[in-house]
Amino acid sequence: MRKIAVLTSGGDAPGMNAAIRAVVRKAIYHGIEVVGIRFGYAGLLREDFVPMELGTVGDMIHRGGTFLFTARCKEFVEPETQRRAVAILQKNGIEGLIVIGGDGSYKGANALTKLGIPCIGIPATIDNDIHGTEFTIGFDSALNTVIEAVDKIRDTASSHERTYVIEVMGRFCGDIAVWSGVAAGAETIILPGADFEIDSIVARLKKSRDRGKKYSIIIVAEGAVKAATLGDQIAASSGFDTRVTVLGHVQRGGSPSAADRVLASKLGAKAVEILLLGKAGRTVGIENNQLVDYAFDEALQLAPHNDELLANLVRELSI
Repeated sequence: MRKIAVLTSGGDAPGMNAAIRAVVRKAIYHGIEVVGIRFGYAGLLREDFVPMELGTVGDMIHRGGTFLFTARCKEFVEPETQRRAVAILQKNGIEGLIVIGGDGSYKGANALTKLGIPCIGIPATIDNDIHGTEFTIGFDSALNTVIEAVDKIRDTASSHERTYVIEVMGRFCGDIAVWSGVAAGAETIILPGADFEIDSIVARLKKSRDRGKKYSIIIVAEGAVKAATLGDQIAASSGFDTRVTVLGHVQRGGSPSAADRVLASKLGAKAVEILLLGKAGRTVGIENNQLVDYAFDEALQLAPHNDELLANLVRELSI
């Protein structure tokens, strides 16, 4: 293999630049030419290609977002569009493609592999909802952003003796909510797909007030219930001064954490390694602190990893 390409697709995540850097430098180390594709699959279709050199990725490991940019490309689900993408890659002499993104990005890479372009996926999303890996690039950074915000909100909550309902991102995965719930000492977390009762939440809040605690923190995953709706229900049922904060896209920004920089470097290098071994249609990941790889078809069907132990721990420690 003499020439490969790399792109970022879907939502941005801190650590994407570190992953690009690892891919480029690992490939150049092995004498392989690397092309960067700007704006994901949409840029591929426009042939928005840039040559990647060692200096291209210098001063990038600490930067958030993705300097290759990213975009959604709904038309890429069409077989004719996928065939056009293959023709473009072949015309430019690109023999392999590394895709950094989430499950939607994996589906595109899987389709290209089946059409003759060997692809490897690197999991990068703050939601931590990619199967075949315990952690995705960007999750730890987003988690630290959430915890920092909750710690600041706690100062206001305690000063005014309020209950705060804080909505975090994660789509239909509750990992940001449950991990931040443990780390920030939340009284209650609300996760996607989990049943909850307002009366039970209010009873826990009142129990905390009875033992002298004057404020409470409730963390809600965005795929569970709207924080504003929950806040209104809690205020009506408890009579407590209740405020709502939706953290939003601030969770996707900022410099990547040390953990994400290391993870991105490991996964970026691993992706190049398995591509050079002749493997294709696979995603890299980390499990039990070991690097692993799965076929796209397998990874897209694996059961989600819900951490019930952490969810129970929140309930036990917030008595």
